[in-house]
Amino acid sequence: MNIEELREYCLQFPASEECFPFDDKTLVFKVKGKMFALTYLYKSELKVNLKFSEDYCLKLREEYSEIEPGFHMHKKYWNTVNLTGNLSDDFIKNLIKVSYKEVVNKLTNKQRSELQNFGN
Repeated sequence: MNIEELREYCLQFPASEECFPFDDKTLVFKVKGKMFALTYLYKSELKVNLKFSEDYCLKLREEYSEIEPGFHMHKKYWNTVNLTGNLSDDFIKNLIKVSYKEVVNKLTNKQRSELQNFGN
């Protein structure tokens, strides 16, 4: 997966948006103002930080060498996924989807309702 594929996939989720809230090299994807993915455009290897439940974070780190504790993130809930390793694009897309859903599940009832009506 390359940066354009990552970007295209992240932006296909309802109400997702991209921004550079920290600097001009840290691309963040948000839903309703909450981050679900973050990547550093200045790194030689393409990696993405994704949010998961605490248990799933640990499980992924134990099973895959390409997944490590989130770089510059809360290690309890964030993992850094190396996109240039041996993980398939379908697996990476599923991880992004899980991260998006993890964030959506933490939104208020009103925000989740707005997402259900997004684009109607």
